[in-house]
Amino acid sequence: MKKLLMLAPVTLFASIVLVSACGPGTTAVSAPAEENLDVMQPPAGVDIDRTRASGQVVDQDGLAGWYPHEGGLMEYSVAIRFGQEPHTMPEGWSFGRVSAVATDSSGEVYVFHRGDAADPIVVFDAEGTYQRSFGADLDFGNEHGLRVDRHDNLWVTDNGNHRVMKLTTDGDVLMTLGIKGQAGTTDDTFDRPADIAFGPNDELYVADGYGNSRVVKYDAEGNFVTTWGTPGSGPGEFDLVHSIAVDSQGRVYASDRENNRIQIFDDQGTLLHTWNHLGATQNIFITPNDQVWVITHRDNVENITYDTLAGRIMRVDIDTGAIVGAMESPGHWIDVADNGDIFIGSLTANVFRWYDAWMETEEAAQAERP
Repeated sequence: MKKLLMLAPVTLFASIVLVSACGPGTTAVSAPAEENLDVMQPPAGVDIDRTRASGQVVDQDGLAGWYPHEGGLMEYSVAIRFGQEPHTMPEGWSFGRVSAVATDSSGEVYVFHRGDAADPIVVFDAEGTYQRSFGADLDFGNEHGLRVDRHDNLWVTDNGNHRVMKLTTDGDVLMTLGIKGQAGTTDDTFDRPADIAFGPNDELYVADGYGNSRVVKYDAEGNFVTTWGTPGSGPGEFDLVHSIAVDSQGRVYASDRENNRIQIFDDQGTLLHTWNHLGATQNIFITPNDQVWVITHRDNVENITYDTLAGRIMRVDIDTGAIVGAMESPGHWIDVADNGDIFIGSLTANVFRWYDAWMETEEAAQAERP
C-alpha cells in the first residue's frame, strides 16, 4: 500500500500576490511583505496528498518551488493529439489552428479549425476515430466558435464573414444570422462575432465581440429581441466579448476578455455580478447541471503574447465564483462531454482530450520506460 505523506509546514517569508478563490465582484489583492505561508517539503519519490497540500513547495535546500493550483489540482490524464494519433483521417489531412471543439449527445466530437489540408469541420467518435467532415463549401472567412445545442444542431461563428450559422450534424445550413461579408451594428448584422449560447427556451445569445462590443439576443427562430453593451471598461461595457454561456436559470455569462473579467447578466442585459478573479477568459462552458468550466489566462497580455500557451482549465462554483480546481492547458475553446471528458481546442493545431485518470509517483516515473 502506498503512503501519502503530509509533512509539517515550514514558514516562508515572501512578498507575493495572492489570487484567492474570490466571490462575485471581488478582486485579487497583494499580500504584505513577510506574510507567513505554509510550505511543504515532500521527500523525492513519495506520493503527496495534493488535496491537502497548501502554500509553496520547497526543496531540501529551502529553495521555493511552485505554488499549488487554484482550488486544488484536478487529477486528469490527457490525450494531446486527439484525432491525429492514431491518424484515421483521409491521407494528407491534418488540423490547422483549432479554434473550437464541441460534442453532441451521442459523444461525437466536432473540430473546427483554420487549416487548408482538411475540411474545416471534422467529426470523430469519442475515441478519436474519423467519422466524416464538411464545411469546405461554406466559405468561412475565419473559423472561430462552434457550439452544439440541446437538439444536436451545430452553430458556428464565422468572424471573418460576420455571420453565425446553424447546421445539421452533416453540414446542411438551417439558419444564418448576420449578412455574409457585411460588418455592422444593426439588428441583423454583426462585426466579427465570436461565440453563441442558448437560453433555457432556446433563445440565442451572440457574443458580437471583436468589431462590436455587445451581446445580441434573438428568439429561437432567429428574430431580434434585444442587445446590450458598449465599448469601455465600466459596468456593462465590454472590450472584446470573446465567449458567452447561459446557465439553467437563464443568467448570461459574458467573457469580457480584454478587461480580464466575466460579467453576469439577466436575460434582458441587467448586470448582476462581475467576476474579476479569473483572468482573461478565452471560453466558458456551462453543463446542464450548472457546472461552470473555463479556459483562461492570468491576464490579456499573457494570453496574447504567449498565444494561449499559458492557459489554465478551471472549474468554478456557480454560486460564489470560487475556483473549485485547476490544471494547466493551452487552449482557445472548452467543451465538457456528457461523460465528463474535457475537450480543448488549441491554436497549437491540436485537440486535447482530458479524462478522469491519475498516476501515482512511481507509476509516472516508469510510464515511458521500456
